[in-house]
Amino acid sequence: MDAQFRSRCPIASSLDLLGDRWTLVVIRTLMAGALSYSDLLAAPEKIATNVLADRLGRLEASGLVSSSARRGVGKVRKTYRLTPAGADLLPVLQALSAWGEVHIPGRWRTPDWFKAARAEDFLRAGDDRSQSEYPH
Repeated sequence: MDAQFRSRCPIASSLDLLGDRWTLVVIRTLMAGALSYSDLLAAPEKIATNVLADRLGRLEASGLVSSSARRGVGKVRKTYRLTPAGADLLPVLQALSAWGEVHIPGRWRTPDWFKAARAEDFLRAGDDRSQSEYPH
């Protein structure tokens, strides 16, 4: 058995991969239009830089996120995107968001674009969503 998983149970294995405090927040932020490390750091949850670097590395190693290098001012910067497997987490995040709105008082209202989104929406090049569409 792969050492990263505690059992062959698909629920337990999914939680081994996604069940920490930050991973789904990073995926949500990518879905909301973040492309760069600094975009991800700007998320309202204020993830620490070392935690973000760790989660992005884990997500890339798991095949949920891909990165590409682009030349910035003075140095090379990475751009992050969801892979098809990462985009397939959309219904999970939509269900968590709907549940949270109903059962946890005082939460943000989920943006309509997120409720209506489909996994393939996150795989298009030149995506026009911006992180500002997600509540801050």
